[in-house]
Amino acid sequence: MKTIVRLLYMLVFLALGSFSYAQEINVTGKVTSSADNSALPGASVLIKGTTTGVPTDADGNYAIKVPSPQSILVFSMIGMTTQEIAVGNQTTLNVALQEDAKALNEVVIMGYGSQKKLDVTGSVAQIKGAEISKQPSMNAVSGLQGKVAGVQINNSGKPGEAPQIRIRGVGTAYGSANPLYVVDGVWFDDISFLNSGDIESMNILKDASSQSIYGVRAANGVVLITTKKGKSGAPIIDYNGFVGYQKVTNQIKMANANEYATMINELSRINGKSDILDPSQFGEGTDWYHQILRNAFVTNHQLSISGGGEKSTYNFSLGYLDQDGIVEKNNFKRYTARLQNDFQVLKNLKVGYSATGSFSKSRDEAGGIFRQLYAAGPVVPVYYADGTYGDPTDYNLGDGNNFNPQVTIDFYNQNTKKTLLTGNAYAELSILKGLTFRTSLGGRYGQDETRTYVPQYVATFKQRNTTSFLEFVRPQTRYWIFENTLTYTKDFGQHSITALLGQSAQRDQSYKLTANALNVPYSSEGDLYLALGSADGRNVKDEGDLGTYASYFGRVNYSFGERYMLNASLRADGSSKFFQGGNAWGYFPSVGAGWVISNENFMKDQTIFDNLKIRGSWGKIGNASVPSNLSTLTVATGGGLAAIFGGQLNTGASINSIIPPTTYWERGVGTDAGIEASFLKSRLTVELDYYIKKTERAIFDIPVLTSIGTSSGRIVGNQADFQNKGFEFALNWRDEIGKDLSYSIGFNGAVNNNKVLAVSSGANPIYDGGVGLTSGALATRTRVGDPIGSFYGYVVDGIFQNEEEIKNSAQPGAKPGDFRYRDISGTNGVPDGTISGLDRQVIGNPNPKFTYGINTSWNYKNIDLMLDFQGVAKVDIYNANMGWRYGNENFTKDFYDNRWHGEGTSNTYPSANIGGGQNYLPNTFFVQSGSYFRVRNAQIGYTFPQAFNERLKIRKLRLYANAQNPLNFFKYKGLSPEVRANENKPTQAGIDANVYPLSATYNFGINVTF
Repeated sequence: MKTIVRLLYMLVFLALGSFSYAQEINVTGKVTSSADNSALPGASVLIKGTTTGVPTDADGNYAIKVPSPQSILVFSMIGMTTQEIAVGNQTTLNVALQEDAKALNEVVIMGYGSQKKLDVTGSVAQIKGAEISKQPSMNAVSGLQGKVAGVQINNSGKPGEAPQIRIRGVGTAYGSANPLYVVDGVWFDDISFLNSGDIESMNILKDASSQSIYGVRAANGVVLITTKKGKSGAPIIDYNGFVGYQKVTNQIKMANANEYATMINELSRINGKSDILDPSQFGEGTDWYHQILRNAFVTNHQLSISGGGEKSTYNFSLGYLDQDGIVEKNNFKRYTARLQNDFQVLKNLKVGYSATGSFSKSRDEAGGIFRQLYAAGPVVPVYYADGTYGDPTDYNLGDGNNFNPQVTIDFYNQNTKKTLLTGNAYAELSILKGLTFRTSLGGRYGQDETRTYVPQYVATFKQRNTTSFLEFVRPQTRYWIFENTLTYTKDFGQHSITALLGQSAQRDQSYKLTANALNVPYSSEGDLYLALGSADGRNVKDEGDLGTYASYFGRVNYSFGERYMLNASLRADGSSKFFQGGNAWGYFPSVGAGWVISNENFMKDQTIFDNLKIRGSWGKIGNASVPSNLSTLTVATGGGLAAIFGGQLNTGASINSIIPPTTYWERGVGTDAGIEASFLKSRLTVELDYYIKKTERAIFDIPVLTSIGTSSGRIVGNQADFQNKGFEFALNWRDEIGKDLSYSIGFNGAVNNNKVLAVSSGANPIYDGGVGLTSGALATRTRVGDPIGSFYGYVVDGIFQNEEEIKNSAQPGAKPGDFRYRDISGTNGVPDGTISGLDRQVIGNPNPKFTYGINTSWNYKNIDLMLDFQGVAKVDIYNANMGWRYGNENFTKDFYDNRWHGEGTSNTYPSANIGGGQNYLPNTFFVQSGSYFRVRNAQIGYTFPQAFNERLKIRKLRLYANAQNPLNFFKYKGLSPEVRANENKPTQAGIDANVYPLSATYNFGINVTF
């Protein structure tokens, strides 16, 4: 026990202790901004010619020991002009830094290093952590929405759900389409575990040249995340927290009970049957959305402490998030802890580590609940007078909507727990002047568990369960990455060169165990064990995946006179996922060049540009985010495949899927050309980019006939080439009016065009998008010349008004009130008087063409205001909810008001028989505009004056009120046009079927620094 106590004391000493050495002169002071005299926390105070330095604290104060009066202190900060001051006999030095007129001098984090923005030849966007954490987003990625040109983010209203992010369009069509997140050197597919308040900066690498240094995993873009580090000085304690609620925005108004009964009778008569309900017996009925959805509570808290001495620094934080879902009983809680230390062990040796722990638990929403809320009959009460559940069977509605959503909620019992531990340790050795060796070892361990329990119950005629069921699903992930780099930097005259050599090894292993049992009794949540179930009703299944990688990479950056820049890189990646046929290795080169025109002698006398730079780049990237062993033939066995020969039972087997003989690297080739400029003393900055991003040998899964005997019905392989081509721009203006008012306005936008260039199946397209569609219909098609996952179906030319119109049409089997489809093509390529599959065509594009954001900030004395706007244009949504019908599902109020219910009543909306005949087939009626414009974030805050803080003995106090997504403007007839791709697949993007809608969030927060 004593040994453990000693070890704990040693750890505390290492984390919080500081080393001090006797120095000749103690110098103290404060660093401020010359513009408004405000303190500059985090500014660097360095003894020139040495590596000894300290940062300023939250109030801009510093204290440093210098060896002699001849010492020179260098004061610097990103975005400010560096000052050098000789100490002499002074013991107090207060410095006011001026804003740097050259934005190109800012430092940008790149792969395995950093560069001045001046030297960057690719397209890289940087967002400060303070800008992200200022928004009350539950996931740090959500805070990027509308902030970066060319970055599209689709959020989900589901608590704990990670956003879908696309950088310059779709980069891959199979496997994970997420970008690579590199957090302090460790690679991730998702950063839901990371608290926004722990982030120092996020850098988005958008072009292939910048991404190629990450080779195998860069196909969907790269997001580099640097977390906060401790700074020398007295401990600083920060608390950030907010509390508020979420509310459904733009809730769909459904038909009430009287209107529903009217339409159900119309539907019954169309199908040759008698009326089912008497509308006069019903009034408003049950509003199922109002019954099940709620205003949901949300709160978030983070506490951090940081500081250190001259030889060591530390940063420790704790976080807690509690978010209710808008669905009754849905809840998500997350707990995070993070510890970071850096140690200057020797003058030329620095070591450090960071470790993060995250645990979350959720009570999940019932699967399909939003489909039920849309379809449930309003004539059915939630409860009868005797307290029993309202039963749709009592109203003779059939099986299409034979459910009471309240029953679904009450008897649904599923919990999910997720544990993630991540860490990274490094050592950095300065071997010679300009030559640095760095080694790092990082990894993560994840353990999840989803527990589902279905009890025995009888609620309605259809909603009952006679045998209880318990299931546990436990995925595990284990990952490590070991990297070594050697960096050499040399300046000679006007020449500057930085060379990098590196090696990386990775191992990524996953394992999933699924076990279930029947007849498990329920006494409490803690007593649910599989062993309590029936012995003959237990099943166990396990599966896993293993990927290993070996990589070698190098890069050279060269600049001359801060005018001409050139860089080139090459990465070689070997992966176990592509070992067949000698294809294990992929090679990913890149090259980039830049010219800072404003630094040329002939530009010295011009007064238009403060900075003017042009750049261009080219690179190759790869994708290994696909399942392993795609070209390995697997078989299935089971009782259904057994046969008896000669009186003996013989086990049979069948192949699971058709496989290609070899799977090759999916690779991307990208070209980028850009202009960066600033005007009017850098108050106005402009950045323009044109890019072509091509994905070659893209991996797709193509449906095949199940009649051939395979269980999957798909063949996976290198099936297509596709391209994203577009233009991006970012305009930013910042200025001051007087000494009290400062403001900034930013506008960014992007145009992206996606097109399939080639498909291995030739003229045979790739069909998909069946979610939410009846009778096996597929709503998307991927074909040469069209965007990926284009909506594909019939063109509606109106509504049949009577039998006479039907007789003279190409749809003799139609009924009055049905869609009239356009006769476009027959077997000979011309209209043939018959409606068939040949008449289908591209009817919509789920890939947005335009994305944009407007971001503003205003500061007047102690009051700050932030207004952010965001939008998407020229994108389509397939509203599958409207045609997803098996019987007497409900209708929207919009449909009731505009439906066909007799000759001449409508030529745009069909009759109540929208799910019958050929009306359910994918067609233009279901394709609606997904364009929208919203107030993404509105926040007003007040920072208390320093005199007030001193009385409370605190450094800083700020209060704020925030509204996220409070106003949304769109024409789409669903809950929200921000629809995520089902299963994260681009071939299923934009289909609205049982989507968890977004919410508006209103909250109050406080920031306190001690």
